[in-house]
Amino acid sequence: MIDIVNALLPVFLIIALGQLLTRVKFVGAELWAPLDRIVYFILFPALLLRTLANADLGGLDIIPMAAALLAAIFTMVGLLTFMRRHLRLGGAEYSSLFQGSVRWNGFVGLAAAASLFGSAGTTLMALAIAVMVPTVNVLCVYILTRHAGAEPAGIGTAARALAKNPLILACAGGIVLNIADIELATAIDRGLDILGRSALTLGLLSVGAGLDLAHARATKKTVALATLLKLLGMPLLIATGCWLFGVHGLTRDVAILCGTVPGATSSYILARQLGGDTQLIASMISATT
Repeated sequence: MIDIVNALLPVFLIIALGQLLTRVKFVGAELWAPLDRIVYFILFPALLLRTLANADLGGLDIIPMAAALLAAIFTMVGLLTFMRRHLRLGGAEYSSLFQGSVRWNGFVGLAAAASLFGSAGTTLMALAIAVMVPTVNVLCVYILTRHAGAEPAGIGTAARALAKNPLILACAGGIVLNIADIELATAIDRGLDILGRSALTLGLLSVGAGLDLAHARATKKTVALATLLKLLGMPLLIATGCWLFGVHGLTRDVAILCGTVPGATSSYILARQLGGDTQLIASMISATT
């Protein structure tokens, strides 16, 4: 238990530091948006690309883990679809409940996996990101365009957005390099390593800076429901999927960790673009964090 606390406490202390820096106005609020872009488009992709390119994928239960994660996601989608018929929620509010229940923060997940399980945990979490990011993005875009009153996004538009997603491109590039047995040049590898080590620290600071704790306390039952589904329901579904598909050991632990991390800050951006309830999803992100 002490080992787990020692591994995870630094992650949440860095998140708390980001919140503190915002509260005391140590840096201006205008800093965080460009910092988010640097992390999202450069630093985090560098970490994913290098991790997957250099990983030893032999012996990992990649296919069973992917099956367990996807089964959990689609089971949660089915549950949310059923609940939609019985909850008195508007379309925008329901879309935020959906995002708050299924999306997860890759920055926090990768930092937690690295602290708890080392390089093997980082590799497995990167693979989980490669599986879940495109799946969850497609589902959330569909739900928002269907229920939030946004302008419908065609299949081609959604496909182009996914094809340009830096996290998906980095995961795909790393896996291709690994399968093709192409080694990164030493200078490139070291450069990616430096960038990647910056990603987690800056990403966690940004997560903390984006928390709106006051609004999270002021909002209603939907936030509590999303928090329950995200932090209890999703880990239970993933654990069940791991049992069904025979995923064991470290692979199982990392898969379950995916379900326990907070909601993704990118949910707010997507809600703003496609007509979702931005205040509600911001509260859900803060509550799960």
